[in-house]
Amino acid sequence: MTVAAERMLLTGGSGRLGRELQRLLAGIAAPGHDELDVTRAESVAAALDRLRPEVVIHAAAYTDVAGAERDRAECWRVNVDGTRNVVAAAAGRGIFLLHLSTDYVFEGTTGGYREDDPPGPPCNYYALTKLVAEALVRFAPRHLVLRTSFRPRDWPYPQAFEDLFTSQDYVDIIAPEIALAASRCLEIPYNTLHVATERKSALELARRRRPDVQSASKKQASVRLPDDISLDTARWRQLKQRWSHP
Repeated sequence: MTVAAERMLLTGGSGRLGRELQRLLAGIAAPGHDELDVTRAESVAAALDRLRPEVVIHAAAYTDVAGAERDRAECWRVNVDGTRNVVAAAAGRGIFLLHLSTDYVFEGTTGGYREDDPPGPPCNYYALTKLVAEALVRFAPRHLVLRTSFRPRDWPYPQAFEDLFTSQDYVDIIAPEIALAASRCLEIPYNTLHVATERKSALELARRRRPDVQSASKKQASVRLPDDISLDTARWRQLKQRWSHP
């Protein structure tokens, strides 16, 4: 059963992924911060009562990994308290919750993580808040945790790490995949799904759109980063194959 975009509500619509999803899912409700502030429970409840969605896509998040170390309170407020408010409002109204999570819930030592692999221990504070957020989402009777990872359309830095391996991709490549998963979320037979592309170094990814990017090491970063955070996407590939050959 496909969910029409008009029956969906998106949190975090002003973010990088949120803007892409609004282009792909014409008609989706994406209230601005003044109408829907996830850190305020009454704001979330009012928005859901007013718009009455069938599915909530929870994309609002504090995503600055280095910034999270400097402002832990704000990161927790958005990623944990905000998610708690969305979970409570959606669960109390019988609304399906699609929660956007991250590969950072894994330790990042071995890579190739499957949906059922145990998460943690988190390698930094941002990872901790996203791991706690996932645990909160599990309390919603109807939910899907979708783990993914993406970059802006253009690589924004002059350097990229050659020793950090990932399955993330550019947002214009990942967003259509997430839009497809959202439209079919009610028929996905799992409560956790990995949506990403193949394993590669951050440097390899960067040079796909900016060939002059210079090599760097994650040892230079101001925050602890994983070695290999790549995700196994077999579930997602099998679902897409099934949908294309019913």
